[in-house]
Amino acid sequence: MTSPTAPRVLVVDDEESIQHMLSLALSKNGFHVWTAASGREGLEVLRAQGRFDVCVTDVRMPGMDGLAFIEEGTRLGDRAPTFIAMSAFGDEKLAVEALRRGAFDYISKPFNPEDLNLKLKLVVERRAIAKAQERPSSASRQTADLKLPPKTRQPDGISGIVSASPKMEKIFWTIRKVANVTSTVLITGETGTGKERVAGAIHAEGHRAGRPFVAVNCGAIPEALLESELFGHMKGAFTDATHDHIGLFEVASGGTIFLDEIAELPLQLQVKLLRVLNDKEIRRVGDNRNTPVDVRVIAATARDLFERVREEAFREDLYYRLNVVTIDLPPLRDRREDIAPLIDHFVQSISDRLGFSSPEITASARDLLIEYRWPGNVRELENAIERALVLSEGDGRITIADLDDRFDRRRAAPDEPLDAIGHDRGGSQTGRSGLGADPSAAPGSAEEDLSLRPALDRVEQAMILKALARTGGNRTRAATVLGISHRALLYKLKQFNIA
Repeated sequence: MTSPTAPRVLVVDDEESIQHMLSLALSKNGFHVWTAASGREGLEVLRAQGRFDVCVTDVRMPGMDGLAFIEEGTRLGDRAPTFIAMSAFGDEKLAVEALRRGAFDYISKPFNPEDLNLKLKLVVERRAIAKAQERPSSASRQTADLKLPPKTRQPDGISGIVSASPKMEKIFWTIRKVANVTSTVLITGETGTGKERVAGAIHAEGHRAGRPFVAVNCGAIPEALLESELFGHMKGAFTDATHDHIGLFEVASGGTIFLDEIAELPLQLQVKLLRVLNDKEIRRVGDNRNTPVDVRVIAATARDLFERVREEAFREDLYYRLNVVTIDLPPLRDRREDIAPLIDHFVQSISDRLGFSSPEITASARDLLIEYRWPGNVRELENAIERALVLSEGDGRITIADLDDRFDRRRAAPDEPLDAIGHDRGGSQTGRSGLGADPSAAPGSAEEDLSLRPALDRVEQAMILKALARTGGNRTRAATVLGISHRALLYKLKQFNIA
């Protein structure tokens, strides 16, 4: 059952199958979903049903199309939701027009519902940040903060970044200083330290906050496609270029583009990026004209970029052009005072998102989390908390038994005896999955866990399907057969994409 405090989403599409599919997928992820079959009906729902957090709308619809609907919807003022436009693959012009009419983002059909879910989570988080910053005293406090040295800044974080660390206080101060200037910023730090979150905070704190924030992982896009993705291409520019394609720099027009893993950018594209930074223009592949762009560029890397310069893998002139302001994020192990507030923050925020009541963390479980070195940094901590929340027994607390096998469970606290650790609360000798002991729980078996994981996943998936078949699809009974909680089964169904 969806929580009454769950984020409210309106899905507008003239195809009933799309409405049903998105309603089902988003409801499973903790959203409260309404649907409408046209732009006109969508406006009626927005006016009659109170405030919505997000509206996901198709662009091509009979009658009032998605573009007109977005334009009308944004005129609702404080009652207006954040709009995400859906367009068919190849409709980049319509997608860009939707952004100009007021949409925050767009997604191309067909798409994986999980991709949309991630976009919605980002929107909801940013709306919460914006709402918190609209307190009556926030404007004057933010103005004063710009004039304060780092030590005297308010200790409540910035744009959703939670920290009690003096090292992060200095970074908060830098974020506020650079938010309203156009200088390029280079964010460095280990994987998982929150580089994209800091880039988002710079965007959210500045005058570009109402415009698009586009994040690009330069190492995740094939080299052959990267130029077209960044700068766009013209119809006929190459084989399979059957239509004009708007690049991400144009999509981010008026806002911010975040170039993550900038060290992986190929040398030939480094020249073109340098030209964009210097001339404020892009040229699509196959075009003979330049197109002006007004985009704030923030780059990030987990590698030593100057070492890449010495290796002649990164242009020195581009390095200095990007490195106008540097923000170096410390790893979580070097700001251990942040772990406890981050635990509390993630427990609350993830519980709210999933529609769970916020549980208590036992002292022994909290101590293990605080003492762990977190090689994956903040991202690893967030994922560990979400896993513990989903797989816990739902008894109002998180214990050592709910934490996964990366933690040293041999240091059990008196309230959780060693012989109970790794067993379920019913006394079974199986692991928490209920599908047999987990071999990765043995000390020093991290290597084996990596190689065994796919095989174990296949076994779990097969047994879940058998249990569902045996119980006629009844998930509560299937969970009982498997020896796991109903919540754990729901998590596994989502993990394995079992409808």
